[in-house]
Amino acid sequence: MKILVTGGAGFIGSAVVRLAIARGYAVVNLDALTYAACLENVASVADHPNYCFEQADIRDSAALNRIFARHAPDAVMHLAAESHVDRSIDGPAAFIDTNVTGTMTLLQAARAHWQRAGRPETFRFHHVSTDEVFGSLGPTGYFTETSPYAPNSPYSASKAASDHLVRAWSETYGLPVVLSNCSNNYGPFHFPEKLVPVVILNALAGREIPVYGAGENVRDWLYVEDHAEALLAVLTRGVPGRSYNVGGNAEARNIDLVRMICACLDRERPGAAPYAGQIRFVADRPGHDQRYAIDATRIREELGWLPTVTLEQGIGRTVRWYLENESWWRALQARDGVGRRLGVA
Repeated sequence: MKILVTGGAGFIGSAVVRLAIARGYAVVNLDALTYAACLENVASVADHPNYCFEQADIRDSAALNRIFARHAPDAVMHLAAESHVDRSIDGPAAFIDTNVTGTMTLLQAARAHWQRAGRPETFRFHHVSTDEVFGSLGPTGYFTETSPYAPNSPYSASKAASDHLVRAWSETYGLPVVLSNCSNNYGPFHFPEKLVPVVILNALAGREIPVYGAGENVRDWLYVEDHAEALLAVLTRGVPGRSYNVGGNAEARNIDLVRMICACLDRERPGAAPYAGQIRFVADRPGHDQRYAIDATRIREELGWLPTVTLEQGIGRTVRWYLENESWWRALQARDGVGRRLGVA
């Protein structure tokens, strides 16, 4: 199988690319190389005979049509997206442009390719989305595949719109699609504007570790390599037209996660004082969802997928990776917005 992966130089996309190559698939990595992308993420497979890179924007229909014609993929895994909630608060237009218009443009190119190929039943368009489209939970309950959509940020609204477009292209044009909605990812190669790397890098630099509000917001944390396994399972064994929720079975309050990271750093690279002393509570994010939690029964029962990495194990692996790969994150710290508080409008 030849898979066209959009956003394959990003955090989750690069994990998918590395795993797919290791599993023997051919991969075409399509990425616009915007601020959060990094080709170092896929350097380990860059010279592999089954790997090819194409720099293109999913909003560029002419480029997409050329790439589909050149490579004739058997499947598309669509991960390219603007994804940082704080940036969406400051600049929502870019999220609508990429996540909505870009997804529509990609769907049209995939549909045209699929029709030229004779509408093969084995073709798949896998749209990778987020649990944030479902909004915010109270202290109990879980998101399921039938939860109503109730996005609360420009980012989650743009992803909700893209989910609906994918479903519409399935119902209207018959395009064989599968969808997945995941919980919060973390792990190696996580771009340093997101919570877990911010905590690690601020702690190491002796800066304050910002925690929004009182740190009571709850997330279900999913190790990125477990997620990549789930995505390949959905792509290859998922039922066309169905969606699959992917969660890590690892709920934690933000403040507890931050303290866990600090404790891990205390063990791995002890400082003059415990790193938790650098924690500072800061003004909350506007529209900050209180709790996300995933019911992953469907993907477990239908596809046999379960997360294999506990939160404690994953945080340990992630902290050690950042300690061992300073050259990677140092090179990204000069990029626009990194290290600066965004989303306070």
